[in-house]
Amino acid sequence: QNFLLRDIFDIYAGKRLTKADMVKGNRPFIGATDSNNGITEWVSNTNDSMDSNVLGVNYNGSVGETFYHPYECIFSDDVKRLHLKKSLSLEQGVSVASKENKYIMLYLKTAILQQKVKYAYGYKFNESRMLKQSILLPATPDNQPDWEYMETYMRTLESQQIISYLHYYQQ
Repeated sequence: QNFLLRDIFDIYAGKRLTKADMVKGNRPFIGATDSNNGITEWVSNTNDSMDSNVLGVNYNGSVGETFYHPYECIFSDDVKRLHLKKSLSLEQGVSVASKENKYIMLYLKTAILQQKVKYAYGYKFNESRMLKQSILLPATPDNQPDWEYMETYMRTLESQQIISYLHYYQQ
């Protein structure tokens, strides 16, 4: 079923941090790149964009690239931060905080990446377009996102990959 990003996520901006103002450190700085999980520098700076357990979506640079950041990091002003809405209806008393886990976030990352082909440097994936963008997600019979399915699916993929690695290393 199609869901609008605005109905699933709260979208927050990153904050400009110039090269001249960067102080070397151990905190990832997330920029608008398509590699290294979006990490472009390691800094000790902090600002209003410091966040964790969030999807970073490039609206500039490598437009549409999406990465999951479970760790504390700060974000360039070329990257939007997406958090699951706290107001999402809850199934069986499950809190949104428990939904915002690695597996669900990775599933949502992939769903957003499916839309990447629509956007480019000349047609940026800015906040107004993000709010109108729909993504295809599994749904429950009452037309809510099926969080349990998303988590189970991603756990299964992870398990299959681990088994594949184990077979490789046992040879």
